[in-house]
Order: sequence, then C-alpha cells, then structure tokens
Amino acid sequence: MAEISRIVLATGNHGKLRDFRFLLRDTGIELSLPIDHGVDLDVEETGTTFQANALLKARAHAELIDLPILADDSGLVVSALDGRPGVYSARYAGEPCDDQANNLKVIDEVQGLADRSAAFVAVLALVLPGGREIVAEGRCEGRIVDDERGTNGFGYDAIFFRDDLGCTFGQATDEQKNARSHRAAAVADLLAQLRALELVV
Repeated sequence: MAEISRIVLATGNHGKLRDFRFLLRDTGIELSLPIDHGVDLDVEETGTTFQANALLKARAHAELIDLPILADDSGLVVSALDGRPGVYSARYAGEPCDDQANNLKVIDEVQGLADRSAAFVAVLALVLPGGREIVAEGRCEGRIVDDERGTNGFGYDAIFFRDDLGCTFGQATDEQKNARSHRAAAVADLLAQLRALELVV
C-alpha cells in the first residue's frame, strides 16, 4: 500500500481540524473536511464507547469518499461523576451542542466534591480505501475548576486545568495544549502504527 498523503477528517468541527493540522504538520499529510468533497453527513453517534462512535463516523464517510478517512471521538471523563459526560460530552447539556452550557453543567455537578480529577480521552479511527481499519487512543489528565477560564480552544478546554501549565487549556497556547492533549497522544499512537506499516515516513 502506498504512503498516505491525504486524509479526510470526518467532522464539521473546525476546532478539531485546526488541532489535527497542527499535530500532523510535520507529516506532509494534507487534511480536508468531508464538505470539501461534497459530503455533508451527520452520523448518529449510537455507540456506548469512544471507539464505537469513532468507527461509526469513519465507516460512514468511507462509503462516500474514496480516500483515507479519519474520525475522532473524544470527551471529558470526570472521576467523581462516574465517568460522565463521557461519550455524551458534546451534547451533555442537551441539544443543540453548546460548549458553555456543557461547561456550566459540569461545574454545577462537581460543586462541593473534593475529587475534581478528570481526563480528556480521544479515540481515532482511520479507515483506508479497501476497508483496513486502524484504531488509536490517547488520554490527558487534569482537574475541573469552578469557572470558565480562557477563550482559546473549544469544548471543555476552559474548565480543564493542568497543574504543569498552571492554567486551563482555554488559557493555554495551541502549542502548550497540543504538546499535552489527549488528541496529541492519540495522533502519536496512530503515527507509530502507520510508520510500522510503512504508510507514513
């Protein structure tokens, strides 16, 4: 199989596209969105795990676009909330998706709790033309703070505090966040697998 030079990121989220372009900047891989190929697909995330949802999205787009398809399912896992919001992270406060409403709901639910530990988890599913599937995972530890801090990033970044940074991901630069993020760890895992298969340099 030839080296991968182009990947379609199965999302409409431009924040994710920006993160992935940063993380893959040294690979020479060109990233595009489904809409760039005339596809506007909203895949229902019916899986109960991040991996199941990532594979659902990647497989659905692979049926319509004959290029490598990369899907990401990620979310916030809060220890004291029994792992919530988990796979429901994007719509935790209800429809439509609203980052601030989600943040405020988590802040409210951890009020008075001593354990604020949390993790971002990301699972990547890459479906190649021909049907081969590669799954990668990354995790990033932190804790939940009492208020939104910073406007960089998206999702739960503004309430996810990293002690090594002394700030939330919402206050961190792209470089600081992407050096430590769950998505960075997942991309590193994916690239290691692709290099072992000689699909990237």
